[in-house]
Amino acid sequence: MLTFSKQQIKEISDQLDCGFRAFYHKLSGELIFVPDIDKHYNIDTSAWQDELDKLDSNFFDYYEIEAMDARESFSVMADFAEQVSDTNLRNKLINALNRKKPFREFKFIIDNSGKYRQNWFDFKNNRYLEWTEDQVKIQQEVEGRKNASH
Repeated sequence: MLTFSKQQIKEISDQLDCGFRAFYHKLSGELIFVPDIDKHYNIDTSAWQDELDKLDSNFFDYYEIEAMDARESFSVMADFAEQVSDTNLRNKLINALNRKKPFREFKFIIDNSGKYRQNWFDFKNNRYLEWTEDQVKIQQEVEGRKNASH
């Protein structure tokens, strides 16, 4: 069973957070990152054509590591807001999450929050690392069960 180094997990996490799709080869562990066209629908993918071709011709040789969906991302924002020590900012963030377009509202407030902006990035990065580690473990457990049943 493949294992990934902390550095590889961080790379996967960073790429997922930036709106890329992450794949790894079942046998070699080779990592491939391509833009998620659902998130970047106008992007020119020509720079990733080799990776896209490799995936197209050998798709079943790769596993995809899933990115957080909107519900999970919202949960990370809510968890961050709950732990902010500045009561005024905490209330603003919680209110932002209860408005229309909560992602945009949260981002606006956090981008104008001084030192808390970096705290947010650190919090989000740590949670994304945990998420990625969990996704890799789940994928490996599924693969382990498949191999055991054959």
